Amino acid sequence: MGESSAFGAPGIPPTWSSSDKDFVTTALGNARLWATVGHGIVNEVYWPSTGRPQTRDLGFYLLGEDRWIDLKRVRQYRLSKPKPYIPLLTVEHAGDDYRLTVEILPDPSRDVLLVRFEVEGPYRLGVILAPHLGSTGYDNTAWIEDGEAYAGAALGALCLAADVPLADLSAGYVGSSDGWQDLARNGRFTYRFTRAEHGNVAVSASLGGPRGVIALAFAPYAKGASTLARSSLASDYDTTRQRFIRPWEEWGSRLALPSEDAGLAEEASMSATVLKTHEDRMYPGAIVASLSTPWGHRTNTLGGYHLVWPRDCAQAAFALLAVNEPDDVRGILAHLISVQQPDGHWSQNYFPSGEPFWTGIQLDETGFPVLLAAKWQELGHADLPGLGAMVRKAVGSLARSGPSSEQDRWEENPGISAFTLAVVIAALAAAGPWLDGDEGAYALDLADDWNERIEQWCYVVGTPLTGELGVDGYYVRIAPPEMDGGLTGHVALRNRNGETIEASCLVALDFSWLVRLGLRSAKDPRVQDTIKVVDQVLRVETPSGAVYRRYNEDGYGEYDDGRPYDGDGVGRAWPLLAGERGHLALQSGEDPIEYLHTIHRCASPGGLLPEQVWDGEPIPAHGLFPGRPTGSAMPLVWSHAEFLKLLIARDRGQPVELLEVVNKRYGKRTPRSKRTRWRTETPIASLERGRNLLIEDRQPFTLHFGWDGWQSVEDLQAEVLPFGLWGVEITADRQQERSELNFVRRYGDRWEGGDQAVAIVDTAAPRMLVHADRPSSDTAAIGRIRAGTARARRRPRAGR
Repeated sequence: MGESSAFGAPGIPPTWSSSDKDFVTTALGNARLWATVGHGIVNEVYWPSTGRPQTRDLGFYLLGEDRWIDLKRVRQYRLSKPKPYIPLLTVEHAGDDYRLTVEILPDPSRDVLLVRFEVEGPYRLGVILAPHLGSTGYDNTAWIEDGEAYAGAALGALCLAADVPLADLSAGYVGSSDGWQDLARNGRFTYRFTRAEHGNVAVSASLGGPRGVIALAFAPYAKGASTLARSSLASDYDTTRQRFIRPWEEWGSRLALPSEDAGLAEEASMSATVLKTHEDRMYPGAIVASLSTPWGHRTNTLGGYHLVWPRDCAQAAFALLAVNEPDDVRGILAHLISVQQPDGHWSQNYFPSGEPFWTGIQLDETGFPVLLAAKWQELGHADLPGLGAMVRKAVGSLARSGPSSEQDRWEENPGISAFTLAVVIAALAAAGPWLDGDEGAYALDLADDWNERIEQWCYVVGTPLTGELGVDGYYVRIAPPEMDGGLTGHVALRNRNGETIEASCLVALDFSWLVRLGLRSAKDPRVQDTIKVVDQVLRVETPSGAVYRRYNEDGYGEYDDGRPYDGDGVGRAWPLLAGERGHLALQSGEDPIEYLHTIHRCASPGGLLPEQVWDGEPIPAHGLFPGRPTGSAMPLVWSHAEFLKLLIARDRGQPVELLEVVNKRYGKRTPRSKRTRWRTETPIASLERGRNLLIEDRQPFTLHFGWDGWQSVEDLQAEVLPFGLWGVEITADRQQERSELNFVRRYGDRWEGGDQAVAIVDTAAPRMLVHADRPSSDTAAIGRIRAGTARARRRPRAGR
């Protein structure tokens, strides 16, 4: 019939918006290929790196004399695998008059995905493959040649072949002349287009026998892909299968997992395997956040979640270290050493190659590798070349940049977050073995200073919510930068059309890491009060159990009517946050078993844990059911890591991230720092008499200062401090009989804008009171906060 043309017919009907991942798999060999499975078909196939999805899907269809069956839409199938930690998936589709069994096997030696199939019933197997070469559906070319189907783009090619004849071969444009349109119009494959150029293309074919093996191969050029496909088919399938199973069996046999509950033990094995399958082969040690794109049917982004977030990668490493896979963690540390930026931080996220994607800075992502290095050493593993240099650079970045972060862990807001602060303080306190004397002393005193001031920055009292719930106060999600009001300011709700909320009304489970990392006791009344608040404001009861939202007024998730997130939406419940709540329960002396069961019940049929679950009324048309996965990322490496770590923490009695050096320093007391630091981002209004004040900056300056209204004026040159900082120390002996320090800084010929003042007081300043003038009987305000609607104003969307 010649070349296909895009003649504008209706497109493929929209698929369900719920996440469609059941399984992920890869071989532990030389091959550089990863496959995902959802709704019983093959979804994205990644090659030659986890950061590069090259297909949208490979769908299975049964072709009969008088009807055809789209198995993805029927969704009547069962999944099985040899063992939880062996990702060799068998999918059995079954109906009244048919059975299709497929086994999905990555070739360990070649960049080839093999699919062994067997059809029972009066049908032939049909397949439709949608290439997305170059990680995009644009500018692909598909063609038919010598009984095989091909697709190519600027960055690679694929070949679809089989060990039985491929019939009804056709190459068309998605939505107009592809195989699905052919079936919808004609009830069978009738198109015979031999080529579709430079577009969103698909190839289709039927298999010339009831059983056989399909090969989907990838290479830089079409000829190479064909060679790989044919050679893989020419190899003995059962031998290839054994070569796939053997290294997974060896790896899985080393796992050290509690096995008290069979269901949880199976999920634990599955979770460890998910972490391992997300490691890149081309760039070992790089673990991407998810082999998925949230709400992927609505976007063609090159990013998705198949990127490395240092935070997620480190979370996975802690879990793998805890389940006795130190070799994997050694590779992760080596990778982190290699991609660290010259100034010591890590990119917000990046492709496994190290190429940045988003370029924000999140201080927790600089702190986590330090914590991982410290845990590695604490467990007695040998130091790695470059590890010390990595830690020193990271600590320097933290010391210069903190405690306020450009972004919080949710990648949305600047300011001081309890989560980020906990990670940064613990990292500074744990880095001592790699620091010299002056650096080590400075880092530890900086950690002590910031630890003393956690409540000053992150804790509020006197809000309407404290009165209603009968608590003294609570930790907030984040305090905006001081220039934006700090705890008295507003936080932009990044996924809510530019709306803002009062910082004092915004709560999250972020504070839980103050306890997990040993900076605060779980039995601290402030912690217990905050637990009461988040249980009231963020906890959502679902058929899977109690799951938690990120924060009140979150907008990252499906709309209430089921429409997918599109830059705005309604935040849904996160299973991993049930894990964070479970850690708090454990450290409070409770058994966190129910939190583990909740996370497990949120899993897909294949055992994958999602980023979010639906927490509204059922919407079957969109595949949304309470307590079940939404269209967000699935699997999410962070979710699987959190499940594993909670399971192991329950067995060991403490979190796996807790470091002995940090717990020893902060577990029973709050040590006083030798110096209280004044920085532009974190000024202090008052200083307790007798304490040294260190005024710091990231560049040389002259301190012009006086006392009590600019009396006794003098100048002091800033001295060099560790980690590229500069400072002037006002010692306690200078403060005798004084009540106020006045100062301003000069940088060469330039003066900073505005004078500064620090009151010298006999007792430490009390923590900040917020809304103290509002009576607790302000029921309207209470209702807004509990409903998550304490919004103050709108900002233009362009400002997000």
